[in-house]
Amino acid sequence: MFLSAAPKIKWPSDMKTLAPILVTGNLPASVLDALKREFQVECHAEDCPMSRSKLLHSIHDKVGLLSMITDDINEEFLDHAPELIMVANMAVGYNNIDLDAATRRGILVSNTPGVLTEATADLAFSLILGAARRIAEGDRMVREGHFRFWAPFHFLGREVSGKTLGIIGMGRIGKAVARRARGFQMPILYFSRNPLEKTEEEALDARYVPLNTLLGESDFVSLHVPLSSNTRHLIGEKEFARMKLTAFLINTSRGPIVDEKALLSALQNGAIAGAGIDVYENEPAITSGLEKLDQVLLLPHVGSATLETRTKMAAMATDNLLAGLRGEVPPNLINPEVLR
Repeated sequence: MFLSAAPKIKWPSDMKTLAPILVTGNLPASVLDALKREFQVECHAEDCPMSRSKLLHSIHDKVGLLSMITDDINEEFLDHAPELIMVANMAVGYNNIDLDAATRRGILVSNTPGVLTEATADLAFSLILGAARRIAEGDRMVREGHFRFWAPFHFLGREVSGKTLGIIGMGRIGKAVARRARGFQMPILYFSRNPLEKTEEEALDARYVPLNTLLGESDFVSLHVPLSSNTRHLIGEKEFARMKLTAFLINTSRGPIVDEKALLSALQNGAIAGAGIDVYENEPAITSGLEKLDQVLLLPHVGSATLETRTKMAAMATDNLLAGLRGEVPPNLINPEVLR
């Protein structure tokens, strides 16, 4: 399907100078080659985010942007990008983009849904197991030479099999976590903006309950909601108070969904037993004190960080960008109203 209006790209007649695009992450050559065949590609070839000053300087003449979740695409950024037609975000989430501002300017925006579902669900369940069985703590004990004996009630963790799992947000990733939980014979409770159809509930063996019920009955609470004004600090002091003293919180969604200071307090005061966290409220900074607690497992935002998944994400973002700049509707367009 083609867009109703032609792209703003002014193709040179002799094709010696290709239209410029910016890629803000260090992507595989096999992915970049597809872009280089049609565009002049400026790529940030470092495994760290672009600095703000470099980002604003580089975008001024670009017609396309393949962005990372660490790039803040706000009004200031868009003011520096008068030629921009398309933003292809290499992430399923797009809270780093001011979607309203982009839409007002007629800029297409896409994401990469679906391809990271299984990898993120794997990591969520890894955090459940790792936090419950004190995996990181045990690894440190052995490496530091403190493993000197076995004793029947020494270094005890918590059982996972048969315990109740509460899933907040039953989208693609939430469902994938539920499928994994069935292998551990875990009763599944869920809370979501839109309850599943009964047939899907039965297939997952999951039961819809109000949020307060889920918090009060779950042994593990796993978060899988997008970040929005409604979900920011969805889990805070009151929610931790409703959870079991033996419960664990797992967050692989977005950091600001959890009030991190309230999480620290809940862990310090024994309001919950532990946590497994992959994302942070003010990432990459974390609330001071969390790093000192053994009962919280902390990871550096690696939910989709497998070679297979990140390669698929890069390829999907590239396909989106190519489609938009060719005058076609990108496969994963998230602001279709820009076409009206």
